[in-house]
Amino acid sequence: MNAPSTEPEPRRIVAKKSARMQFLSTTLVLEAFVVLFATVVAVKFVQIEYIRTDVSITTVWIIGGVLALFLLVASRMQKNPYGIYFGAVLQVPFAALGFFVDMMFFVAAVFVALWIASWWLGRKIDTERAEYDRLHPDEAPNM
Repeated sequence: MNAPSTEPEPRRIVAKKSARMQFLSTTLVLEAFVVLFATVVAVKFVQIEYIRTDVSITTVWIIGGVLALFLLVASRMQKNPYGIYFGAVLQVPFAALGFFVDMMFFVAAVFVALWIASWWLGRKIDTERAEYDRLHPDEAPNM
């Protein structure tokens, strides 16, 4: 029978995920929740005729649901450069919800600023991590 080895197992080096990807993905998921809540408000506005529009309640649900779904899909695509562009493009219809719910213009401005900050700070953190790993090759990266 084999005797148990007395040597410790070597540490397995596992690199951390990109900070930019994590920040952008989280921002998009939060935006999806905001879209769902704004859709509920917009539906109520249409029901009480606060909004003078020919848009039906079904259409409002479809628009809100599709936008929330696209935001969730984009959150999973942040590993790919096209996913980052897709998420950036989705900021426009997200801001356009302000035409149905006035407060969404302010909320969208906050989230667009958060999107830009996430992109910039995430890139900065990833650059600093890469520089640290370059200067300390013996250590496990960012564990």
